[in-house]
Amino acid sequence: MTTATEHAIGGAVPRQRRGLSATLHDSWVVAKRNLRRMSRIPEIVVFGLMQPVMFVLLFSYVMGGAIQIPGTQASSNSYIQFLMAGIFAQTVTFATAGASAGIAEDMTKGLVDRFRSLPMARSAVLVGRTLADLVQTAFTVIVLALVALAVGWRIHDGILKALGAFVLLLLLGYAFSWIGALIGLSVRSPEAATSAGLIWLFPLTFVSNAFVPVSSMPGWLQGIAYWNPFSATVQACRDLFGNQVGPVDGVWPMQHAALVSLAWSVLITAVFSWLSVRKYRSAAG
Repeated sequence: MTTATEHAIGGAVPRQRRGLSATLHDSWVVAKRNLRRMSRIPEIVVFGLMQPVMFVLLFSYVMGGAIQIPGTQASSNSYIQFLMAGIFAQTVTFATAGASAGIAEDMTKGLVDRFRSLPMARSAVLVGRTLADLVQTAFTVIVLALVALAVGWRIHDGILKALGAFVLLLLLGYAFSWIGALIGLSVRSPEAATSAGLIWLFPLTFVSNAFVPVSSMPGWLQGIAYWNPFSATVQACRDLFGNQVGPVDGVWPMQHAALVSLAWSVLITAVFSWLSVRKYRSAAG
């Protein structure tokens, strides 16, 4: 049976709905709308897959033999074990730009005005969008894992720990999608949202342990890299995948990487979801 929100989206007269269950339902309706849009425009998914796959191939075959991890000999195989946690984390965080552009596009097309006329929770629009982005990100991670297995990456500590690593990755990606939502609500065009959604991610991902050991960085930069939420997630995934190559840095965030990664994801989600919903409410009048 079609509900009030779905009727309203289709053009019928809306009726009032309240409560947590209604909010969750409204969020799912918006999420399904965005998922249907992705299925109708497969280029969104295809081009989202191309960049991480290219990173895997370029880093493993072009630079893998030239980069040496402390305590190991330089080889493409050892580097791919070190690299993949960073590529996975980069993939889920770079999805932020897509979230920014998508929300900015909805704003410029007047979809906010349409949603504000419906009997739905204001937060449902953003929750639904971020959930749809999470589903797309999960699909991208699955395909990327298959590519990584094809080029020599392996899971060494069992499937349960590996699933735990993927959960941490998706939690980080979901947290960052709320940053993307705030950016998309704050700019005036999808093009600006894409640029704003990417520009801050490059220093975040490269000032980390994703591609080179933190010990190779200048001393003043190492502290930033160690406390970077991106670094914590990468280190946690290496631990859970059994891909730790070389010694683990003795600093606290790296010794408790899974806990730090989870704490960062919860904190970022809490702060930026509140800011995003507040911004959406003001944008919607």
